[in-house]
Amino acid sequence: MKPRHNLYLDEALTEQLDALASRPGGSKSAIVADALRAWLARRAATEIDDLLRVRLDRISAQLHRIERDQRIAIESLGLFIRYQLTVTPPLPESEQAAARAIGQDRFQAFIDQVGRRVAGGRSFGEDVRSRATVPEAGS
Repeated sequence: MKPRHNLYLDEALTEQLDALASRPGGSKSAIVADALRAWLARRAATEIDDLLRVRLDRISAQLHRIERDQRIAIESLGLFIRYQLTVTPPLPESEQAAARAIGQDRFQAFIDQVGRRVAGGRSFGEDVRSRATVPEAGS
């Protein structure tokens, strides 16, 4: 058996409820029960949203930092490539083998340095941010 409830509604709401209940298959109890279920479900969803908002804000801030660091890396790489291609003259064929050997040694030194920095927890992005003012997006 379902418990009985006494509810008081204003005239306008009562007229709307009567109009809905007069349709085939409609009943005031079913309409009020459905409306109450929907209201309670929305309230629970709002509470879940409130609980997740802090976590989502933190994730959003992390993504913003990743995007900023990515922009710095892409700009740095682009500027380096442009500079390198501008200032480095092409080598004569006779010097290319020696240049490749030196390049391999320099590249290995570069990889070793990157490995040490990553293992030490240092970041090139942090170095760039500490030395230069980067305007934030939307500023």
